[in-house]
Amino acid sequence: MSSAAWFDISTPDALRARRFYQELFGWPVHVMDDTYALVGDEDGRPTGGVGQAGPDSPYTGLVAYFPVDDVDAALARAERLGATRILSPTDSRIAVFTDLDGNHVGLISR
Repeated sequence: MSSAAWFDISTPDALRARRFYQELFGWPVHVMDDTYALVGDEDGRPTGGVGQAGPDSPYTGLVAYFPVDDVDAALARAERLGATRILSPTDSRIAVFTDLDGNHVGLISR
């Protein structure tokens, strides 16, 4: 059984979202560039990120990423079960699909 390994919040206003979650949860924020920031736990380890969604972004909202041994195989299995591909596997070995209820779900290579 896999628990979430990473989360990502994609938003049209990343600065506002970073401030909101930092104030709400006390997350440390490490801004990578104008489009993405890592957020962490109380030990400062990154556990997720907040990204700027642009006009070509495949989705907005929250995605939990679950670790799998083979992203391509897991995505194909999800599609056979009725999921819809949103983000094809990337070089960093992540992918996103929507489940049967429209929830965004991410896959990340172990």
